[in-house]
Amino acid sequence: MAEEKEQQKNRRKVMQPVKDLVSGNFLAKDAVVKNLPYMLFLGFLALLYIANGYMAEGTVRDINKVTNELKELRSEYITTKSDLMYTTKQSELIKIIEKRGLGLEESYQPPRKIVVTEEEKEAIGIDE
Repeated sequence: MAEEKEQQKNRRKVMQPVKDLVSGNFLAKDAVVKNLPYMLFLGFLALLYIANGYMAEGTVRDINKVTNELKELRSEYITTKSDLMYTTKQSELIKIIEKRGLGLEESYQPPRKIVVTEEEKEAIGIDE
């Protein structure tokens, strides 16, 4: 009998906080009212923590988006650069000029250096 009474007391001790929680009576206790500003502060910090998490996820998504865009632009740059290198080869330029009928011909004589003396410069009026 004594053990049964002991067990019932233990059950009541365990069940009482649960009843207070479900009924809302725990909010009226002095300890809760006394610590209410601290609890509100902790709730505010929890909201800030959650908002910070969402902002971090958004930033990571933006970084991934920009990284993918950078990869695409880099590959486009390389493709365009290789096309330009191919197009500006001498043999390709000759083909393009002939195709368009511009009437230009390739010079087979090497370039020569033009030397102008001081007297010639003075004669035509060039000042350095």
